[in-house]
Amino acid sequence: MSAIAIDLPEDVVAARDGIIAFAEHEVLPRHAANQKLFEDPRALYREDGRFSDQVLSLIREVRTASAAAGFYHMCAPEDLGGAGLGHLAYYVAWEALFHRCGPHNWLMLYALAHWAFGPSRLLEKVTSEARERVMPGLMSGTQSMCFGLSEPNAGSDATMIKTRAERDGDGWRISGRKIWTSNAPVADYCVVFAITDPEKAKLKQGGISAFIVPTDAPGFNLQRVIRLFGHIGGDEAELAFDDLYVEPWQLVGELDQGFKAALYGVSLGRIYNAARSVGYGRWAIELALEYAKTRESFGATIANYQGVTFPLAQSATELHAAHLLGLNAAMLLDQGHPAIKELSMAKAYSVQIGFKAVDQAIQTHGAMGFTNELGLTDAWHSLRIVNVADGTNEILYRTIANRMLKGDVEL
Repeated sequence: MSAIAIDLPEDVVAARDGIIAFAEHEVLPRHAANQKLFEDPRALYREDGRFSDQVLSLIREVRTASAAAGFYHMCAPEDLGGAGLGHLAYYVAWEALFHRCGPHNWLMLYALAHWAFGPSRLLEKVTSEARERVMPGLMSGTQSMCFGLSEPNAGSDATMIKTRAERDGDGWRISGRKIWTSNAPVADYCVVFAITDPEKAKLKQGGISAFIVPTDAPGFNLQRVIRLFGHIGGDEAELAFDDLYVEPWQLVGELDQGFKAALYGVSLGRIYNAARSVGYGRWAIELALEYAKTRESFGATIANYQGVTFPLAQSATELHAAHLLGLNAAMLLDQGHPAIKELSMAKAYSVQIGFKAVDQAIQTHGAMGFTNELGLTDAWHSLRIVNVADGTNEILYRTIANRMLKGDVEL
């Protein structure tokens, strides 16, 4: 029985059910067969912090299998070769994947093209030459990309970027730095955002352009893999561009109008992270409920104690509300509404509630909640990060308040 009264479109339900079946057939068995690999950080990562060749091979296998099955690029535009499913399908599919697979079976991250790692509407306006040279690898899952927007002094306020692209004949030469670039350690391409008209950029009237760049191009340098939470490797990187030459075919969209693509990418990131938070939160609460029904203390299972079950009930209530917020924001976007306020609400609320739910599940398990085998701490780490990623909660509240002060007060 569903707790959601909204009737999802048939194509969305089919996509959700299909990608879950794919994960059960292609993702879960790979984790089971490679358990020792995934449990050993020294096998998981190379000395430089990047994924090992064996892990990269498994990631590529999931991507290509999903692409062959029609799931990987199902939310990419039809004119790029995707199925053209919208924001609702994107939210629903990701929420279902995180809920079903949990943090342990993380190869599911590659069953559906993440907006910054693979084909999406972000690339809808690439040139015809880029479609021929870049898109086949991205659409088939044999290659991946990353999204180079954030800089050391330009995080939530991306208009402060300093990376420059200066004219050189028909092309441009890019110099600057990027940081927190997810998937950069293993990506084949990077969408790089740079100032092409300083005056327009200063007035916030455009002046920022996007370029798709091979990561092995001369002048493209991966400075370091950024390690988080004490891990010996990671998927975030700091990049430096030194006189990096790009040609006209590499321009994504219109010259000086790249910031529109950046904002759309961040919006997709907010949908994704809202879905991730609800999915992980549901997974964690269900794990805690099952534990509460079997764990005995003082002559009874701990499910008999309100101090245990009431906090779980509260988290479940909050997750339900977050789920509805996410569905609503995605549907508004599919209907052509900007949904700036509603998407900000969905992301800010979902990431906090999801994190709280995982933390409560850890508390319910007691010391067992900290163990590696449960995976709760992996979900905790993941959701702690998304309280900052794609716009901090404080920035999102600022956006919500500004929209309401300007008259957008419908709730």
